[in-house]
Amino acid sequence: MAERKPIESWLTDMDGVLIHEGTPIPGADAFINRLRESGKPFLVLTNNSIYTPRDLQARLSRMGLSVPVENIWTSALATAKFLDDQRPGGTAYVIGEAGLTTALHDIGYVLTDHEPDYVVLGETRTYSFEAMTKAVRLINAGARFICTNPDETGPSTEGPLPATGAVAALITKATGKQPYFAGKPNPLMMRTGLNAIGAHSHSSAMIGDRMDTDILAGLEAGMQTFLVLTGLTSVEDTEKFPYRPTHTFDSIADLVDLV
Repeated sequence: MAERKPIESWLTDMDGVLIHEGTPIPGADAFINRLRESGKPFLVLTNNSIYTPRDLQARLSRMGLSVPVENIWTSALATAKFLDDQRPGGTAYVIGEAGLTTALHDIGYVLTDHEPDYVVLGETRTYSFEAMTKAVRLINAGARFICTNPDETGPSTEGPLPATGAVAALITKATGKQPYFAGKPNPLMMRTGLNAIGAHSHSSAMIGDRMDTDILAGLEAGMQTFLVLTGLTSVEDTEKFPYRPTHTFDSIADLVDLV
């Protein structure tokens, strides 16, 4: 195996790594503080497209985690960057919240239900039958189908909720059209994030709690991967996958001295 370069930049998932159900995970504040003191480029990533980076900054700040807006990267931003590269100044019919609509407005997209270039599906807590029906008809009429992320369920205090991937499957069943997913595990999200902070995959690391999104995305982007066991994955779960993380740790607290 080729010798790994020293880690000069860090990407970390948010839910399950830094926070869990609205509570900071012990050691998360020390890790973020160490990153900021080191001056190394870093990003906090999330597949959730509901919130803008400013919303997330405020949310993290209330939990004692000081993360600048420019160090937050969401699947909504990755989707907007992809669309801006593919069809600058295009149009889209959007199912989603402010995190997604703001990202698309910021790249100059017009949001419309009149012959849009794209149907863009993101996360929302209020998926409506009317909106899904409109999406199906627009896709059947020729709009291209884009989805922020493939997560089929999301967490809540009452238990799992249907998420973007589940609604995408419904639309696919009705149209026969598969969406292009911009978020993890698509390495596109990692590469656009690395480009945003001027980092290179060979000297970067990805920290996550999920093998099927975080670790897979980091692996396919050519980064070192760190699995932490504070989220959805146990050591036993890792044996079910045909790939492995570079390193496995109990929690983010164990990584502070590596920065």
